[in-house]
Amino acid sequence: MTKMNCILIISLLIVLFPGGNSLSAQNDVRLTHFTEHGKWILPSDSFPALPVWGHKNGIRIGIAPTPGPRGLIRIYTPYLGHREDKMINFIAMEPIARGEDQRGFSELEMSELDGVRGKRFWSGNTPDCDAPYSSTSPSRGRIEVIDGVETLTLYIFSETFLNGARPYVRIRFYEDRPYELELTTYVCPESKELEYLILTATMGNFARLRTLYLSDGVKRSIELWPSYNGIHFTEHDLTPVDAMIKDGKGGVYFIAEPDESDPVNVIYAPGTGNNWIYYGKKATQYWYVPEPDPKMVGLANGRYTYWASNSPIPGGVSFENFELKSPFKQGEKFVFGVVPLTAKELIKQIEKYE
Repeated sequence: MTKMNCILIISLLIVLFPGGNSLSAQNDVRLTHFTEHGKWILPSDSFPALPVWGHKNGIRIGIAPTPGPRGLIRIYTPYLGHREDKMINFIAMEPIARGEDQRGFSELEMSELDGVRGKRFWSGNTPDCDAPYSSTSPSRGRIEVIDGVETLTLYIFSETFLNGARPYVRIRFYEDRPYELELTTYVCPESKELEYLILTATMGNFARLRTLYLSDGVKRSIELWPSYNGIHFTEHDLTPVDAMIKDGKGGVYFIAEPDESDPVNVIYAPGTGNNWIYYGKKATQYWYVPEPDPKMVGLANGRYTYWASNSPIPGGVSFENFELKSPFKQGEKFVFGVVPLTAKELIKQIEKYE
């Protein structure tokens, strides 16, 4: 994927979902490759087009029909030495309606638009909750200067969830933050009122995230669940906002890192899928909230085996879903980052600018 304006043939992956033995697959789709525009990667205006946006030399996002399950925002980090179509993580939308305690699951719910598993996502240049658009006719996003910094902004919309939620997020990239994206949460006017709109990073097992860094120490997955060896998720571990690392402006960081010095050279169990074999540079992943609600908590659960398989994860249980749960507010900002630094190096940078 190195030439601009070429036709990319994507063989969309066959994805096995839990809770049964059903397979969901899509046919091959011919999509026009993304283009470079200054500092940015944008979808082509020749449709059908690959829905990918972000930094030319930094973090990027995509939505289906790029490879992977529907109902997820893909996170690409080619600066780590990954292929341009390789996800280091996904971000799901998981709304909880007012008065309820069960989440909606953007990845797992069946679409009411076409009967396919996974909510349909599409893009827009403005926050207009119109009828669903084709994801292969993506908006290119808006490039503008905000407070002296060039930015790229777009919106990712979802169809309505079974619980009546109709959420969307504004995605904004900043030219001076190549390893971060800002996600601002909203609901459309017709949405049911929400208690929470959880944005969860759902694939920590690929990087084998095992250490959470807090203001007074660390939590390690292999110590939280030392004897767990099942094939499902563990229970969530909870971190209160007061225990998170703070910056000098009142914001908080929820930071996760692999515990291996060299995550590339490990031994995998026989039969482990090639999609789980880690390659490239080691990186630290984090959530940042500039104005955290005092009731916000960090949640992380773990897995002993890779998703939808019986293959044990090298080194034992690692964090899978890694998220912040905050009472819903229209227009609340969250930042997700994947930085090619150790967690200690990142924390030193945070402390430097306090």
